[in-house]
Amino acid sequence: MPDFPDYDPTVAELAIGYHEPAGLSAFLGMETLDVGPGRMRCAVEARPDLMNPFATLHGGVVAALVDHVLGSVCYPVIAKGAWAATTEFKVNLLAPVREGTVVAAAEIVSMSKRTAVVRIDVTNGDRLVALAQGTVTIKAPRT
Repeated sequence: MPDFPDYDPTVAELAIGYHEPAGLSAFLGMETLDVGPGRMRCAVEARPDLMNPFATLHGGVVAALVDHVLGSVCYPVIAKGAWAATTEFKVNLLAPVREGTVVAAAEIVSMSKRTAVVRIDVTNGDRLVALAQGTVTIKAPRT
């Protein structure tokens, strides 16, 4: 795991319990469970309106959760005023989710001044239901 000299615990604390007042994160009911240097966990309940016609959680919900933690995990460790944007990610859907909570655990595995590579494990209870990896572009603050 890389070093995070710019880690700001105040930014991490702001993310816990935060819900956007609008948008996809609010609609899906994403909840930030914990944040630390280079790691973050967020959750979504597998509720009926998020299921596909086959009564399993829609893969788009998992992908949205992955995308959310992919960029968000970077904010506590990048310079104040910088921003992070998903460049790409891949999700392997491993098992269906029919009920309960899905938790996405993100970990930054590599980081430079301009990019971060993040791995995300998505679980449902004690089952691994998806694996993802993505790249985030980091834009330095304007001077």
